[in-house]
Amino acid sequence: MKNHADRVFESVRSSTAAARSAVAASWRRSFDRYGLDPSQRQEPRAVDESTLLRQKEAAGHLMHLAEPRLDELYGMIAHCGAAVFLTDRDGVVLSGRARPGDQGAFREWGLEAGRDWSEAAQGTNGIGTCLAERRALIIHRDEHFMAHNTGMSCIDAPVFGADGALVAALDVSSARADQTESLNQLIAAMVTRLSIQLETDLFRAEFSNRRILMTGEETSGAHLLAVDSDDIVVGASRAARQAFGIVREGAFDKRPLRDLTGEASVGLQGAERSAVLRAITRAGGNLSEAARELGIGRATLYRRMKRLGISER
Repeated sequence: MKNHADRVFESVRSSTAAARSAVAASWRRSFDRYGLDPSQRQEPRAVDESTLLRQKEAAGHLMHLAEPRLDELYGMIAHCGAAVFLTDRDGVVLSGRARPGDQGAFREWGLEAGRDWSEAAQGTNGIGTCLAERRALIIHRDEHFMAHNTGMSCIDAPVFGADGALVAALDVSSARADQTESLNQLIAAMVTRLSIQLETDLFRAEFSNRRILMTGEETSGAHLLAVDSDDIVVGASRAARQAFGIVREGAFDKRPLRDLTGEASVGLQGAERSAVLRAITRAGGNLSEAARELGIGRATLYRRMKRLGISER
């Protein structure tokens, strides 16, 4: 009977396995890209205390907003003997929750603050593969790459910041041998919901002085737009960026809300100021082009901008 390492080696040598299975594709990355051996026990690398402190300080805003969400998730799954962890974008565990009687077991697994659970360090695992593939997933027992990790079930969802960039992973791990697929799916729904709520918290905090619009269902992420008083979109969550074809992360060219959704805010539709600002925004700040769109001369546009209190900047 083949052991776990033999099955992994057989998969990575196959020319078709990676195309048929996301897990097999991760196993191939773990072997080819990171040079890992599934039969070798490799304890998760621990960063030193000063490095961990710096990483926590760098993630201070995230940590502040995440701690209540971790408590909420832990309150829902603690009775199952599972633990909750938050990592940074590189897979280093920043914070965790586990029952006192279970903490020793999770520590033996290497699931504690300061440990590196990136895919490069531990091969296919919930945290690392979630971050590598930027999607919610379940890595159940023998789907792990390392043989010594196959006693765990790991359920993860990525967390994206207000600028659409990956900032963290939210993880629930369990070493229960009787953990069923139906229980995994139930926990996965909780993890995904909490990760979306954390993304919403981050977005609202970043754009606390803007109006926030929800533009779609949250099943695939928080669809949020930040809009200024002139109906110009100045911020978009990752899910909203995907929905509206905006650059995936980072800064983007501001654009009128109407151009994205076909709608304007109640009370603003048809307002002269908004019409002028939309034209300028569409033109990327080129006033001659904006004037042409409005069907007026450049000098007329300047006078109108002055009257409406619109800066040339």
